[in-house]
Amino acid sequence: MRPFDQKFGADFLAGVPHEPGVYRLYDASGELIYVGKARDLRRRLAQYRTTRRTKKDRKRRALVRAAARIEWQACASELEASLTEIGLIQGLRPRRNVAGAFAFLYPFIGMQVDGAETRFCLTTSPEAFAAFDLHGAFRSREVTREAFFALMRLLRFVGHETARRPRHRLSVPRHSHVRVFRRLPREWPELWTALLRGASREALEQLALRLLDTDGACARGAVIDADLKAVERFFDDEAVTLARAIAATRHVGYPVPQRERDALFLRYRLGTGQELPAADRFATPYLVSPSGHIDERPLDPQAGGRWTD
Repeated sequence: MRPFDQKFGADFLAGVPHEPGVYRLYDASGELIYVGKARDLRRRLAQYRTTRRTKKDRKRRALVRAAARIEWQACASELEASLTEIGLIQGLRPRRNVAGAFAFLYPFIGMQVDGAETRFCLTTSPEAFAAFDLHGAFRSREVTREAFFALMRLLRFVGHETARRPRHRLSVPRHSHVRVFRRLPREWPELWTALLRGASREALEQLALRLLDTDGACARGAVIDADLKAVERFFDDEAVTLARAIAATRHVGYPVPQRERDALFLRYRLGTGQELPAADRFATPYLVSPSGHIDERPLDPQAGGRWTD
């Protein structure tokens, strides 16, 4: 007998519908260890039953060994299933879910103009930078971080970076960085805002032209070119992509909160363009019922994993 049938019963799949939905795996102590979604619940769970000893099936085999109970919840659509999965992962943080569980690490880039000073920040703690005009949340920490520090290096050739005092460093939150420049062109903040919002790359073009007139930059041509490409990559992969998702889904509010970013892109990729119901904004870790209401009760195992109302 297959390990899946031994644990969950040979007739378990007969009670699972061919419908979109989410499924949850619990260990013997009752701890939630994994949440998944499916376009077809029965077909997806059947894949756990028929796992083979191959590298491709390694994750499913490990989950079957670790799980003692499976619950499922049918959803009205693939989009609802995906949104429910994200809400559960972000709210409950099952230990075997990685993707989507760390939305709080999605980065922002911010800018603040104060007289002759222009301040830039890179942060995953937007609440600590309320005085900045923040942009994001962006998906890739690597691409965003690389672009931020590339830009800071480039700006040193055309502006004057002020020294960072030790007490200021202590006040900056973890995973955050602040740089301050003087003597940048007055029109640049507006241009950099457009770049960070994915609207225009004119700021990058203006910077490149200014660098051509700087002896120090010309002497470091290869390094300058690499840094310009890092900022350009960020513009194409992060800023423009986020701008398109916001426009296509008619998302209200900017910057996009970290916990809403994954849901925004799900709606964008599935081509719906519909606004998220309030219950799907992940304000709480509770499940969302088929009628669209937040329900704080657990699913009823005796009802086959369905809602009991």
